Amino acid sequence: MGRKKLDSLGVSAFCESMARMLQSGIQTDEAVALLCQGREKGGLLEQGLLIVKAGTEQGKSLSDAMAEAECFPEYAIRMVSAGESAGRLEEILFGLADYYADQKILAEKLRNAVIYPAAMLVLVIAVLAAMLTMVLPAFTDVYNSLTGSLTASAYGYVRWAYGLCWAALAVMLFLAAALLLGMIFWNGKSRRRVEGVLGKIPLCASILSGMGMFRFTSALSAYLASGEMQDIAVGESRKMVSYKPLEEKLGRCVGRMEEGHSFAQAAYEEELFEPVYGRMLLAGERSGSLESVLGRLKDLLEESCFGKVDRLVGIVDPALSGILMLTVGLSLLSVMLPLIGMMNAIG
Repeated sequence: MGRKKLDSLGVSAFCESMARMLQSGIQTDEAVALLCQGREKGGLLEQGLLIVKAGTEQGKSLSDAMAEAECFPEYAIRMVSAGESAGRLEEILFGLADYYADQKILAEKLRNAVIYPAAMLVLVIAVLAAMLTMVLPAFTDVYNSLTGSLTASAYGYVRWAYGLCWAALAVMLFLAAALLLGMIFWNGKSRRRVEGVLGKIPLCASILSGMGMFRFTSALSAYLASGEMQDIAVGESRKMVSYKPLEEKLGRCVGRMEEGHSFAQAAYEEELFEPVYGRMLLAGERSGSLESVLGRLKDLLEESCFGKVDRLVGIVDPALSGILMLTVGLSLLSVMLPLIGMMNAIG
């Protein structure tokens, strides 16, 4: 049975610590032993480090020892192995540290983007439930105490208020259930189905595509830094995308590369990146600075992805707030109208 995997922050911390110690001239087994010192033995990272330490002391490579620990992501192990083969382990470890730190930030951003609308949904549902169970019945009791029975027009207003609140509550409950099921399926085996539904919404599709491109570009940059061939690097980086429309587009790029095109040319022809980014990639390849251009593209894609997530939250939050205020305002107005009419008749 596989061990639980480290989170992105733990992998980033491990890779950066190892990279800095290797950079200062410390041997791999000594570096791992230093990381083990002064740590409690109960955590997942600490348990994994003990296994890595035992493996490196037996003369195994760092990637083999990480594989034995069973707590490191497969991508990190493959990249460390590639770095060891190419003699660029320090650079790869620094790249992995940045990659997993970025993944952590992106995951937190997405989590907050879901939690905030979820909290707003709970608030809207609570307010509507209070309107239906306390506020509207209270107005009905007031009218009954004043007139003995509600007039036909008053009944119409109150029924309209109840109907509006019930309709809004049904919509909010449906959205809350859809959000909950979406989160469950997203973390399970039905993620593709959720992506298919979200892909029909333009802004959500753009976010999913942007996230996939960010992961692909980060992985491709790391693979090329390890000295891997372009076709192998693209094929391996494609596995990090996990978004079907983008995977299909990358598949067409791979097909063009098999015909003899370079990655930059294939990406430009398939419009993998936005035109301005595609031209940057072509210029970088022709000038021999493809890795640095990919690093710049990774940063631009990250900023773009964060901006789209903020934009989505900026749309959802005012929409939910507007529904709440409109429903409550109209409901209160509808039950106040009979009272205003009675006050005018008395006056």
